[in-house]
Amino acid sequence: MSQQKKKPNGCGCANIPISVIILFVGFSGWWFSHQGSRDMMTNLFTNLLGQHQQIAIPILNPTPSADITPTSTPSTATRTPTPLKTINPDVNQKPAPQLKTPETKAPLTQNLWDKKVIRGIYFSRYYITNNANEETIRQRVRKYRSQGFNTIIHGVWGNGCTMYSSSVMQEKFGFKSCPNKFQEKWLDWLIDEAHKQGMEVHAYFEKGIKIDKNSPIFDLAIARRWVVPGVDKTYSDIEHYVLDVEIPEVANFFKDISVEFVTKYSQIDAVQWDDYLGYHADLPGKVDRTANLTKFVQQMVSAIKQANPKVSFDICHHNPYWAKRYFAADWPNWNADRVFIQVYNDANFQEELKYVKNSAGIAISDQQFNRLKELINNPEIKSILVFSSDGKPKETAYKLKKLTEEITQTL
Repeated sequence: MSQQKKKPNGCGCANIPISVIILFVGFSGWWFSHQGSRDMMTNLFTNLLGQHQQIAIPILNPTPSADITPTSTPSTATRTPTPLKTINPDVNQKPAPQLKTPETKAPLTQNLWDKKVIRGIYFSRYYITNNANEETIRQRVRKYRSQGFNTIIHGVWGNGCTMYSSSVMQEKFGFKSCPNKFQEKWLDWLIDEAHKQGMEVHAYFEKGIKIDKNSPIFDLAIARRWVVPGVDKTYSDIEHYVLDVEIPEVANFFKDISVEFVTKYSQIDAVQWDDYLGYHADLPGKVDRTANLTKFVQQMVSAIKQANPKVSFDICHHNPYWAKRYFAADWPNWNADRVFIQVYNDANFQEELKYVKNSAGIAISDQQFNRLKELINNPEIKSILVFSSDGKPKETAYKLKKLTEEITQTL
């Protein structure tokens, strides 16, 4: 302010008569003591100036406080309208663009694969059990999760014996399980890690009611007359003998095993039986066992549900016509929760799909991965279960993962 006073301000003060200045000084005291006469004084002073330029003195020209627009304090600054109120809203009021995450860029095929209800892989009853420690089992679960699966279907029964310590087995046969070096808690670790990874574990009753000569109960079953006459040659590379569930002792044994399992492993998500739950039509005698097999399965399912109501009872079998015609398996009347259609025979693949679309899903082998793209892209195929034909699920999983990535890139 002091520097500004030294500079000419261009107001014309040098031309003001001395009489005006004397008059101003004389009346200044009077003006401060008579506040009500300000307006009169202002008018008089204006007239005296005549044609001289009026000096803009704040005291003489007070601005009403209501018209002041302070800009020097934070409180008044907040009352200043923001630029957004005056800028074109169509251009400047749009939400800031959001960065897209990798998920939003995921290709359609990958999304469809991920949307399948069950993306399952089968494991033989010996795959994980053989003396595997806890960390090995948990690592394997995480590995299969990273390869796109959400369900592990692992064998817990097969060839007439359990892959866990069974009191029922001990009572009936004098030994607690199949001959296998499994750690007692292998299945507990498997289920626990799977659930931590958001996966399910389905207990696979591999081989169902069939046994071969390598079964630890084979001799006892033959001696007790537990098998139906003849040899089941459903699969030409091995001869099977079928346990006769029309015999009350056999039927009760399976019901007891089933109840024991879903009680002992109450956190299991499902139990699954496959086409080995059936009698091949070429067995000697041409006996129709359909009705008795249906009655047995219904009773077993009822016992399972009573012991553990939350567990799902699943079937993976041939289409309903072939199952009943060639295996006495009238599964539509078995009270199963879910049925998956086996389509391991590729010759009738397209014909089988009409049955698959009305079921819970499809089971294929790794020899049919040429069908993978059409299955993934078909929204009517609800689930896909994969079976390793050479007993190497690790390689099968790797191959499937690679194929799904290649399918994605072709879109």
